[in-house]
Amino acid sequence: MRNIKKLPIIQKNISWDRETRIAAGLIGCGSIGTVIAEAIDNGKAGDIELLAVYDLIREHAEKLVEGLRKKPKIANHADELIENNKIQIIIEAASPEAVKQYSAKILDRNKDLMVMSAAALIEENLFSEISEIAKKNGRKVYVPSGAIVGLDNIKSAAIGNIEQVTLTTRKPPQSFEGAPLIKKKNINLSSLEKPIVLYEGSAREAVKLFPQNVNVSATLSLAGIGPDRTKVRIITDPEIKTISHEIHVKGEFGELQTKTVNRPFPTNPKTSFIAALSAIATLKKLSENIIIGT
Repeated sequence: MRNIKKLPIIQKNISWDRETRIAAGLIGCGSIGTVIAEAIDNGKAGDIELLAVYDLIREHAEKLVEGLRKKPKIANHADELIENNKIQIIIEAASPEAVKQYSAKILDRNKDLMVMSAAALIEENLFSEISEIAKKNGRKVYVPSGAIVGLDNIKSAAIGNIEQVTLTTRKPPQSFEGAPLIKKKNINLSSLEKPIVLYEGSAREAVKLFPQNVNVSATLSLAGIGPDRTKVRIITDPEIKTISHEIHVKGEFGELQTKTVNRPFPTNPKTSFIAALSAIATLKKLSENIIIGT
């Protein structure tokens, strides 16, 4: 047998000095933005660090930061977050207009993006634009499930053929204050004594008439068969205090029906508390090693 010369084992001290936490920026310091920021601050959102926040109304940002243990910088403009080389992901919790204004710039600066105002993504040109930029730069756009359940199954079903998707949303009247359709039809929400159907039609039209109320219809349509084929029915009921969403999907996989009954934000009755929780769960997933669900 040949004598094999053993080489000496050289041991090196390896030190890991890279930052393991994901650096984030936040645009929008209202109800949802505050809940997300607090979850990051107390560790419920995983290994995320909030470096900077921005809101059109500076007082909102100041109030948010005042309640946090770790004080992120308050930016004077969203561009300060976008140009910050330390920030890896920007969370939008402001409005569809903010998505339209900043999403392309965020992705162009090699940052990931989380979109809470999913209604903006219904616009085909914007969706195509940010998809192309994200692909070119190897970035990700995250759209949390929001106030509905079953998106994982709908995404799975969409691999095959889906025949129909319908969403029925029920909210108390105060949830629709300020909606374009309410203004257009001059509906006195405070005088309603029984449930009325405010809208029936496509998800694309629904988000135009209720941009602050039915983000779920946009998210649902993006996961399934698109905003034109996804049908939406919006009902306001003066006798309820919760927000419910019923989904019915039919396709070659079979049939799916879900219903969620959510509590609205005390400070913002237009949206559900669980919408913020879904964003926190999405952030937490970014730093997890085992991912559960589709």
